Amino acid sequence: MDEQSRSSITNLEADADGIIAEACPARLLTIAGSDSGGGAGIQADLKTFAALKTFGMSVLTALTAQNTQGVQGVHMLPASFVGEQLDSVLGDLGADAIKTGMLGTKEIVEVTAAKVKEYRVATVIVDPVMVSTSGHALLQPDAVETYKTELFPLATVITPNIKEAQHLLGFDVRTMEDMKKAAVALHKMGPKWVLVKGGDKHGEQEDATSATDVLFDGQNFYILRAPRVNTKNLHGTGCTFASALASYLAKDPEQNVYKATCDAKVFLTKLLHSSKTMTLGEGVQGPMHHAIRAC
Repeated sequence: MDEQSRSSITNLEADADGIIAEACPARLLTIAGSDSGGGAGIQADLKTFAALKTFGMSVLTALTAQNTQGVQGVHMLPASFVGEQLDSVLGDLGADAIKTGMLGTKEIVEVTAAKVKEYRVATVIVDPVMVSTSGHALLQPDAVETYKTELFPLATVITPNIKEAQHLLGFDVRTMEDMKKAAVALHKMGPKWVLVKGGDKHGEQEDATSATDVLFDGQNFYILRAPRVNTKNLHGTGCTFASALASYLAKDPEQNVYKATCDAKVFLTKLLHSSKTMTLGEGVQGPMHHAIRAC
C-alpha cells in the first residue's frame, strides 16, 4: 500500500471516530402500504424517519403498482401476515411510536389495533388513508367503522385531510368553521388529539397563500398556518407529515403534541420548498426529495 492510500485510510478512520450511533435511538414503526414510485407510503415514512435521525422499521400491509401518474394496481397482504410482521418487530425491537398509513381492510385495522394493545405502544399516529390522490380507493368500505371503533380510541393523534374527514363524518368540510366542527366530531371517537389538515382547502381567501390546519385536544383549538408552496410535488405530504409528527414525539416523549405538530409542519414546509422545482415522472403530481436536508 502506498503512502497516499495509507493517508486516506487514516483520514477516514479519524472522520469515523466522530460518527457514533446513539445507544438507543428513537424507534419508529410504520404500518402502511408500499409505493413503488417511492413518493408516499412506507418509502416516504422511512425517508422521513431517517431525515429526523430516528430508527425506522416497517410492517407492510399492501403492495401497489404506483407512479406519478396514479395507482395501477393494489395487492393486499393477508391480515395474518401483517400480524406476524407486527409480532416480529414489536416482540424483539419494540417501538417508541407507531405511525399507520394505508391499512386497506377491516381485518388489517383489527389486527393493528389488537397488536397496539398487546404491546402497549404509547404513541400512535393514525393517518387514515382512504383514497389516493388520483382517486383510487385504498380502504374497503367496511373498514371505516372499524377505524372509528377499534383504532381511533388508541390514537395519540389522528391526521385526516379534508377529504378523509368528510368520508369519516358524512358532511362537507369547506371552511375553517367546518374544520373545527369536524375536529370536535372526530375527537368524540376517542383519539387524544385530532389534526384536520387543510392543504386541500381552497374555498376561503387565505387558502391562496396559506396551508391551514386545525389541531384539537378536546378543549382547545390550535390553528397552524404555513406559507402555501407553489409546486406540483405534493405526493406523500400526508405520509411525511404524520411520520414527522411521530418522530418528534418519539424523540422527546415529554414534548407537547402542539409543539411536535408545529415542528412537523415546519419540516414538511421546508421539504416542499426544497423539492418544489424537482422534475421526476410524467404525471401531474410528483414526489418530494427527502434526502435534501429539511430539518
